[in-house]
Amino acid sequence: MAENKLEATLRNDFGKGFARRARAAGKIPAVIYGGKDHKTTHVTLPAHETFLIVKDNANALIDLDIEGTEQLALVKDIQHHPVRWDILHVDLLAVTRDEKVNVEIPLEIEGEPAPGLTHVQETFELPVIAPAIAIPEFLTVSIEGMEADTTLRAEDIKLPEGVELDIEPEAEILTVREPEEVDIPEPEAGEGAEEATEEAAAESAEGDSEE
Repeated sequence: MAENKLEATLRNDFGKGFARRARAAGKIPAVIYGGKDHKTTHVTLPAHETFLIVKDNANALIDLDIEGTEQLALVKDIQHHPVRWDILHVDLLAVTRDEKVNVEIPLEIEGEPAPGLTHVQETFELPVIAPAIAIPEFLTVSIEGMEADTTLRAEDIKLPEGVELDIEPEAEILTVREPEEVDIPEPEAGEGAEEATEEAAAESAEGDSEE
């Protein structure tokens, strides 16, 4: 059962003007779609409480009380203000407690590879199919002591019970390898002298103009 509970208010107003007024009143416009009847419901949510729920969990599950009607919903998309990072709008997917959903789970890398090595990560979120009421907030991937040329694939990640991959098992997640050397080109012969001559000429010209 979801631990997050919010009261939602039905709305019939739309547009930027309404959205600004709603946010000024401490509300966030949101839309709920999906469900058995596939209808779309427009609501407003309390801004502060919503922020606390979603700030550390992009796949948060919320028990909504929509003016007396209960609805379980999964956060699918959040629009933020580009500067203040305030939440501007939330998209929610209506779900039931006994269904599985497609989500992308953030990967957290822990540990260090063998000395002198680094890792290159190809995938930062793992697509999975998980029970709506048991979606992991993140998946931990250990690279402790991994040797060079070791490739970690999706099938190597340990998943919680009831969670399955929604990506090819052979998909590469990361590779451990030696750091790449960056070659710094040497200046061509005479290049430094030419630059020094140009700089001296520029300084002379600036001196003449100041006089």
